Amino acid sequence: MSSLEVHESILLTDSDAVPLAVPRARPAAGGPYPLVVLFQDRYGIRDAMRAYARRLAGHGYDVIIPDLYHRHGALIGYGPSEVADDPGSQDRLSGYMAALTDDGIQRDLDAALDAVTSDRGAAAMGQAACIGFCLGARAVFRTMMRLPEQFVAGSMWHPSFLVDGAADSPHLSAGELSGSLYVGFGEADQMMTVASMEPFIEAVSALGERVVIDIHPGADHGYTWPGSPNYSQTGAKRAWTQTLNLFEAALGPTRG
Repeated sequence: MSSLEVHESILLTDSDAVPLAVPRARPAAGGPYPLVVLFQDRYGIRDAMRAYARRLAGHGYDVIIPDLYHRHGALIGYGPSEVADDPGSQDRLSGYMAALTDDGIQRDLDAALDAVTSDRGAAAMGQAACIGFCLGARAVFRTMMRLPEQFVAGSMWHPSFLVDGAADSPHLSAGELSGSLYVGFGEADQMMTVASMEPFIEAVSALGERVVIDIHPGADHGYTWPGSPNYSQTGAKRAWTQTLNLFEAALGPTRG
């Protein structure tokens, strides 16, 4: 159970000359606390994502969420009811997601890191971790590979886009990952099947105890999101517990 009082704010910066909002949740007192970056999924930054940030902050982490859709508007996010009430939302979200690039996401991350560093102070940053939902899992991988000394742990929940036909597909270099990683797949994932992810699973499994691979029985894509038709309480709880354990081992004991 978390026990720390949480303070929420929004850091304001820019990326690619476009305003970038960075929601932040952190313990209200004490610190500095280890940094955790959350990378969104298709549905953007909505209440459920902020709830995860608060929950992590209650355990003693300083959590930021780069707004990856900021080039299309500020803090775009759709919960299940908002999607149901807006027939055009899925098409818009598909367009926003298709416009994302690895390089653009990393520039957004750098802008967010600069913003939080300005507040915390560079000397207080230390090592960090990241969590990615769906497409955010690819961002976790790119981040850990690009900044291995800073991002020493990552967690991927119902990951997507880790295996493709490109020359830089994540599975091709996954064996070079230096940090600790948790990957939680849904056994019944219909969007990104476990079978389609096998090349990535094989590559990171060779890294030994630094990597935990979970395949949650009966869970479909998006199993971590309360309120989603695919929500799996069992799968979400295990992914959460395994992630906290991983971060504690990499960054030090949790504070809450």
